[in-house]
Formats: sequence, C-alpha cells, structure tokens
Amino acid sequence: MPRADRTTGTRPDRKAPSRRRPTPATVVLLVRHGTTATTGTKLPGRAPGLHLAEAGVRQAEDVAARIVRVTTPPPADGEPAADGAATPAATLAATPTTPTTAVKPGPTTGASANGDGSKPAPKPRRRRPKAPPGPAVAAVYSSPLERTRETAEAIATAVGREVQFDDGLLELDIGDWTGLDLKEARKRPEWATIQGYPSGFTFPGGESFTAMQSRMVDTLARLRARHPGETVVAVSHADPIRAVVAHAMGTHLDLFQRIVVSPCSLTALVLSDGGPTVLTVNATGDHAALAPS
Repeated sequence: MPRADRTTGTRPDRKAPSRRRPTPATVVLLVRHGTTATTGTKLPGRAPGLHLAEAGVRQAEDVAARIVRVTTPPPADGEPAADGAATPAATLAATPTTPTTAVKPGPTTGASANGDGSKPAPKPRRRRPKAPPGPAVAAVYSSPLERTRETAEAIATAVGREVQFDDGLLELDIGDWTGLDLKEARKRPEWATIQGYPSGFTFPGGESFTAMQSRMVDTLARLRARHPGETVVAVSHADPIRAVVAHAMGTHLDLFQRIVVSPCSLTALVLSDGGPTVLTVNATGDHAALAPS
C-alpha cells in the first residue's frame, strides 16, 4: 500500500507552552533575641514580661550595626563610604573594566600640537565600573514577645524601618514547662526524649517540635512571597531558628540540637525556586561564642 504523505512541523493554532519566570530569591537574616535575665537558667517559653538585660541591649545594638554594614549599598564613584559600610571588593574585582587605547601625544611646537592647526585628540578617560547596589533591608519582622521586640526595634531604627510582628516567629510553646528551671527540666525523664528524639515529643499543654518547625518554614515562605528579590530581617528565638536551619540543610529534626544559635547571632538564608541555601549560621563577630555553652 502507498504510504500517506506525512506533514511535519507544528500546527499553526498550537501555541508553544510559556515558561514561568523564576521568582527572584529572597535573603532572610534570622536574628535571635538578646540575652535576658533567664538566659541559660530558665525555660521562659512564651511567658510575657521578659525584657532584655543590659547585656542584651548592647547585643541588639551590635547586631543592628553589623546588619547595617552588610546591607549598606556601596558608594557611587567619587563618594566617600558611609561609616562602617563595607565595599564589595570582590564584586569590583570581578567586573570587567572598559578597554582603553593608548594615545601618543604629538609634537608640541607653537600653538598647534599637530602642526596643521588642529588640536590633539584627547586621551580617552578610563571609566571605573560601578558596583551593583547592596541588598538594603526591605522589612524587619519580629516575634511579638518583649525580648524579640526590643531586639527588633534596635535593628529597625538602624535600617530605617518599622517593626512588623508575626506570630509565626514565636518561641516554641512549651506549655506546662513554661518558667521551669533548666536544672529541674534536665532531671525529668522527658528530657532525654527532647534531646534525642524531639520529633516525637509534644510539650504538655503546648506545641510539638514538628509543628514548630512547620510553622517557621511556612512563615519564611510567606515572607519570601511578600518580598521577592529583597532582604528582610526576622527576629525570633533559638529553637525556631535552629529548626528552620535544619530544614534548610536537609538535616533531620532529631539532630537540630547540634546547631548552636547564640543571643543576637545572625543566620542568613537565601530562599529561591531551587530551594533554600544557608549562607551563615550563628555569626556573632565574637570569637568567645565559639566556646561551648
């Protein structure tokens, strides 16, 4: 049988599928609140009325200054750098410069350099490459508890923003354990489960570790959707920050206790369509924080 002629190509009425544009990545700067009177001695949970100690106030001011340094845009050509602002030298070094052609000056006899009445060609000016602007802070979010609010207010003042409160950044709800001395908590039989198998534990009258981690992951996803391509600060608590870092690194929640998050430390994540990337964890600028606590 003769083969029927086959046509090639695409149907004129069929449109090629459109590609979705990727959402620009968001940088989230996670900050733990500063030291309080109960840091290292009690489990305050979500108890109200706990404010920063004097050391915590100083820590908040310090982390605010560090955030300004890492987010201040570089100065334009010829402008002096702002106090404490870091110049992105690596960016400048990686930027190609405009090629120039050397021009030899002609003889300088009489009023004319070229001898024919024309003026010598000016030397081309070497143009300095401009560095891209730095990631200025678009927003400052905070857990509504006093110790995080006070830390966030120091940061917001430094970067020129207002604090926005988000319950998704709240401390783990430890229910009946709220206010318990840490020494007493360590004597309870549940403590071994909390340290070794937190994914299987729920605080009596409170929250589970898995629910807390899911809450933090969902919160950062909301912030990313709200601030595509921007940098935001989120002030929270030690366990929520450790849990979201474990998620970002693909580490099981049962191992999240191995992550240290010190008071007013800076932890940076990049949230993109390809998943989270961990830039730094527990950055304090103080080598004393490297000692085990």
